[in-house]
Amino acid sequence: MITYWHNPRCSKSRAGLALFEENGIAPEVRLYLQDGPTLEELQAVQAALGLPALKMMRTGEKLFKELGLHKDSPEAELLAAMGAHPILIERPIAIKADKAVIGRPTEALEALI
Repeated sequence: MITYWHNPRCSKSRAGLALFEENGIAPEVRLYLQDGPTLEELQAVQAALGLPALKMMRTGEKLFKELGLHKDSPEAELLAAMGAHPILIERPIAIKADKAVIGRPTEALEALI
């Protein structure tokens, strides 16, 4: 089962969902902006991605700078910010068991198919 953190307003997120559907996969869609992940979920996804927290964030979001975040912010601070403000989470993210992929580019999602 693939869990898909989806933002329907995002073209990349819609393209990723279409890719799964074209391959006969019906992921469990989580509208993460409405149903934000817990800190524990963020930590698990970070581990599955194998990336620093900064790489799973939308650093160009105005809120990123407003919160005083920067590339040298501590991991715990970045994760807490994503938990409190899911808009900061890069999208889309697909999770399957202990592996996760950020769908930028969309083709990266093929690793879970």
